[in-house]
Amino acid sequence: MKKYKVTLTQEERKELEALSNKGKRAAQTMLNALILLACDEGEYQIERSINETIASVLNISMKTIDRVKKRFIEEGFDVALTGKASTRVYCRKADGDFEAHLVALSCSAAPEGHKRWTLRLLADKVVELDYVDNISYETVRRVLKKTSLSLGKRMDG
Repeated sequence: MKKYKVTLTQEERKELEALSNKGKRAAQTMLNALILLACDEGEYQIERSINETIASVLNISMKTIDRVKKRFIEEGFDVALTGKASTRVYCRKADGDFEAHLVALSCSAAPEGHKRWTLRLLADKVVELDYVDNISYETVRRVLKKTSLSLGKRMDG
């Protein structure tokens, strides 16, 4: 495995020490700051700890330490602390027009042979009516929950 040598500047050390002393950040960010401070091999480090000691003191694995060091060397200071931003793109199926159709459909009479609409029946019907290509009953539930038309409530007297 490739060894990564972390050398922090004086400004980076001050920032990490301030961050770890305040305690107003996410736990993972704090942990990453402590890892970087302990692994520093620069001229401003008083005493460097070995990975085994750091792992036992912080109660983390050696692999976590290696990952943080690797991110610091390859991607920089900020990415090592907070991680990468997600690049996943979410496309919404339920826009305003679809929601209006779904609410109107759920307020209409239930299909033949059923007392009331179920989430699965609604999901199948909106696909059949070509409002969307495909949709899960869970998405239907979320849309109806937002509009306070939950099918879980009992409508009968």
